[in-house]
Amino acid sequence: MYYTLFRMVKKRSKARSRQGLQAVTLCISTALVLILLGVVVLSVLTARNTSAYVKENLVITMLLEQDMTTPEAKRLCTKLDKRPYIKHLQFVSKEQALREQTKALGSDPTEFTGGVNPFLASVELTLHADYANNDSLRWISAELRKYPKVSEITYQKDLVESVNRTLAKVSIALLVLAVLLTFVSFSLINNTVRLGIYARRFTIHTMKLVGASWGFIRRPFVRQAVGIGLLAALLACMALGGCVWALYNYEPDILTVLTWQVMAVTGATVFLFGIIITAFCAGISVNKFLRMKAGDLYKI
Repeated sequence: MYYTLFRMVKKRSKARSRQGLQAVTLCISTALVLILLGVVVLSVLTARNTSAYVKENLVITMLLEQDMTTPEAKRLCTKLDKRPYIKHLQFVSKEQALREQTKALGSDPTEFTGGVNPFLASVELTLHADYANNDSLRWISAELRKYPKVSEITYQKDLVESVNRTLAKVSIALLVLAVLLTFVSFSLINNTVRLGIYARRFTIHTMKLVGASWGFIRRPFVRQAVGIGLLAALLACMALGGCVWALYNYEPDILTVLTWQVMAVTGATVFLFGIIITAFCAGISVNKFLRMKAGDLYKI
């Protein structure tokens, strides 16, 4: 009798140990998949911010006529600053332009022009990202030329076109990658959860035989899967946070495009994905075994 009780206790201990090992394996596997998902989300959002950053640093130069005075130029800047498409502007006087070119060339250009300053005053503009494309720049340039004493609007058309074309290709590539990796992540998590429930398929069948409802049987499995998903998401966020910290130590300017909003959205996505997918996969897997007959459980 004591020997039989000992064997039963030992068998239960082994079963608990096996279930604990399966839970740890599921947690680690899910965490790795969530890290992959987090990297994709982080890359997509950072690429979007990088695109906006590059576009908003494309400079448009508005050259002013020679007879425009500094007070007139400053009044013009005040008017321009109210336009919705302008992100930032800077007035460059003729004297400042001369100083900058003298420093760049290493000699004073007025020595060759009889003391006359050959440079014009200008206003350097940067636009919001949505307007930094050639179609918008055409009508913006036409509008800026209507202001009095504006002689010319210059910007690098080829550079703008090249930047937009490259960023569009990168965005499409990242979007396709995100969709593919999301599908792969779902498949991996689904298989991992299913393997964990597979080991307890006979327990599910026994509970069904004693009259337990499907909802009652399904509930603890879903609850356990959600708990594992939360823990895996926490581990994934810690790993991603460590990577971001390492990037910041290597290049502090990375926070220009890798903002706290990006990190918050990434963390929320990882947690939501970890909870929803594990719960969904657990529910599907339990339902599959609930529908099986006793004989089928031995064939899988």
